[in-house]
Amino acid sequence: MDLLRHLRLFVTVADELHFSRAAERLGMAQPPLSQAIRRLERELGAELFDRSQRGVRLSAAGAVLLDEAHELLAREERLRTLAHRAADGGLGTLRTGVPPDTTAAVLSALLSACSAHAPGLSVDLQEVTTEEQLRLLSSGGLDVGLVHHPVDTTELRLGPEISLDLGVVLPRTSPLARLPEVALGELSGHDLVLFPRAHAPGWYDRILDVCRAEGFVPGRVRHASNPEFLLALVTAGHGVAFDQGPVARKEPRVAWRPLAGRPLALRIGGAWPSGRGAHPAARRFAELAADVLARDHTAAPWREGVPRPPDDSPRPWSVVYG
Repeated sequence: MDLLRHLRLFVTVADELHFSRAAERLGMAQPPLSQAIRRLERELGAELFDRSQRGVRLSAAGAVLLDEAHELLAREERLRTLAHRAADGGLGTLRTGVPPDTTAAVLSALLSACSAHAPGLSVDLQEVTTEEQLRLLSSGGLDVGLVHHPVDTTELRLGPEISLDLGVVLPRTSPLARLPEVALGELSGHDLVLFPRAHAPGWYDRILDVCRAEGFVPGRVRHASNPEFLLALVTAGHGVAFDQGPVARKEPRVAWRPLAGRPLALRIGGAWPSGRGAHPAARRFAELAADVLARDHTAAPWREGVPRPPDDSPRPWSVVYG
């Protein structure tokens, strides 16, 4: 017997205390309703209604059952609601990877956006390089990640992609720091400070390819995983670096300048496993991340004393939907 269905019928009859009105309310004929109540009474071993010519009343057993039935049906409704929310990605834990260079402002805004969209969802943020994110996404160790493009997308689905123009970080004493913008070719002869290639091989190779094409062949490529170490190397005169601007603002002994023609743009976007096992909240997280990155003020790094680009110049960021 479908107990929950029979309890719903019982509650309706108990509300109406009239089988005909209850049947009409339920959209069914009276005889099947009466039969269903009789079957429930046999199943429970107690009469639930006192039936007489004067009408229908709840029996003592029926009065006790009514309160329990209301609670049980309410719990069933809550269970269904929870199941739907979980299936839609509104509950549980979302294991998320973000690049090590993600700013505190972006992380805070992203967590706030996720909390507003899905208050019941716990976002487990992990600081992971792009290459490690790809491995974890493939092995099931992450549900979604923010990766630096280009990446191998054979087993991944991708969300909206954000493009962030990069400028050059120079020692403030460099003659190039006096220019409003710097061409890549003007950096010829300088060493270049980059993140280790293992962090994001595709993006690393892309940077060097663009530099060579624009006439900048670094005398030496130095590596820095930590932004503070990167700034220290630039400050000490051991090379130049590429950045959106926020890192350079931390150190008064360096200067940030736009690159002429905007030849380097960091492309970042959400990625999650394809297939039926993907977390239901992965796509929405990728969309929220793209919106946060697009609105992040640190994506517009023009500093005091540095001319802003004319109105028809490229914006510091743009949203690209694949």
